[in-house]
Amino acid sequence: MRIARFDAGSGYQIHAGQDGSWAPLSAFEGYKAPTRIADLLDDARRSELAALLASRSVERLTDVRLDGAATIADGGDIWGAGLNYRGHSEDLNTQQPASGPGSYLRPSSCLIGNGQQINLPSQSKRVTAEAELGLVIGSECKNVSRADWRSVVVGVTAVLDMTAEDVIRENPRYIPWAKGFDTFCSIGPQLVTLDEFDDAALQGIRVSTVRNGEVISSALVSAMKYDLGYLVEYFTAGRTLVPGTVICTGTPGAAVISPGDSIKAVVEGVGTLVHTVG
Repeated sequence: MRIARFDAGSGYQIHAGQDGSWAPLSAFEGYKAPTRIADLLDDARRSELAALLASRSVERLTDVRLDGAATIADGGDIWGAGLNYRGHSEDLNTQQPASGPGSYLRPSSCLIGNGQQINLPSQSKRVTAEAELGLVIGSECKNVSRADWRSVVVGVTAVLDMTAEDVIRENPRYIPWAKGFDTFCSIGPQLVTLDEFDDAALQGIRVSTVRNGEVISSALVSAMKYDLGYLVEYFTAGRTLVPGTVICTGTPGAAVISPGDSIKAVVEGVGTLVHTVG
């Protein structure tokens, strides 16, 4: 199942989809009021939605455009793993951390919807954009073991993560500040529930950063130094994550962006985010 928010003219409405078609949640009994995506992620809600979609009791939409979708992150924090691919550590001319991934927590105020413009801040002279796979937490959790990570992750999504790279090069302790500018993160355009991927399929997902039609970096999820289960264990260690929290799992490589560029995060089988740079 897939969940996304599309512009309905009077505001964004949540839709659920299967087999390439979408149904507005407002058409189903019990889903009339606006609802956060984070409120739909528990097992009972998802099972109910899947049954409603299977009933085909409402008219389906097939011409919905994902390039106008709002961010799917609206319920929890945004955590990120740094230097989880060798290519990105080489971008920054530094070694990958050995005792665990680099990490950061960013504000939700930096989020934009798919297709919206990225605005470069005057405080940085070198901004990079990075495609990533995102894990979406579906249930409140803490101290999750590596082996049980699937029990708390409801689905996956695409992420485009911006960084004021010159700031990081000056001092790596500035990571949260360098990633917290307005328009510096896009998450979406859809959530794809985890039941669509077995472990082999997840490992075979290709993540690519594409600038002006050119693939700048690309790698499979299997190339991560710290795997998905490890990341869930790491980020839930000693802290509570709530439904809707997104764990950004690292990028295979970054692209320097400038005004007028088009930048994409392509996560095969999951989604594509497309933005212009202002």
